[in-house]
Amino acid sequence: MSDPTAATPGQTPSQTVGPFFAYGLVPTQYGYPFRSLFGGVLAEARTPGLPIVLTGRVLDANGAPIGDALIEIQHADARGRHPRSRAEVEESGFRGFGRVGTGTLPDGGYAFRTIKPGATPDGQAPHIDVIVSMRGLLSHAFTRVYFDDEAAANAADPVLASVPAERRGTLLARRSDLPGGTVYRFDIRMQGEDETVFFDV
Repeated sequence: MSDPTAATPGQTPSQTVGPFFAYGLVPTQYGYPFRSLFGGVLAEARTPGLPIVLTGRVLDANGAPIGDALIEIQHADARGRHPRSRAEVEESGFRGFGRVGTGTLPDGGYAFRTIKPGATPDGQAPHIDVIVSMRGLLSHAFTRVYFDDEAAANAADPVLASVPAERRGTLLARRSDLPGGTVYRFDIRMQGEDETVFFDV
């Protein structure tokens, strides 16, 4: 007779030590001689749409930057469509998914080079889906980035409407038009009075 305990699932890594460290998933960023499957560049220069940099920091309850977080983002292209095949990615130069750690920039932050997404066909405002993982966080956290220059679209967005009005500002990225291009800043506050809204997905 077989041992019944043999079929019992064991603990997953997130149940023991938390998600894998950023340098294991983006080794190139940390100077290791391994190729990262994804990085901080989601779009090529030829990709249609407004080139943007999305940047910010992951902050603890005291406002201090968290230097070992891993940020993953996914969003639609300028037409509001997600890439559906490798051929589409090769044709447009838009990957739609990126991943970076917060341990290598001088300010302890993150930065993605991409294009500004368009509104999706189902009526959602331009947005970027975000996943945050870090040491001590037993399960990754989900949030969204909306854009402060999309007031009309934001007002009609069903997901943003589900957030209490006084908390929606935590989901807005602030635009700056700099000599090097358009930059949106989005700080992710993990705790505290201005904690970023996270979604139960």
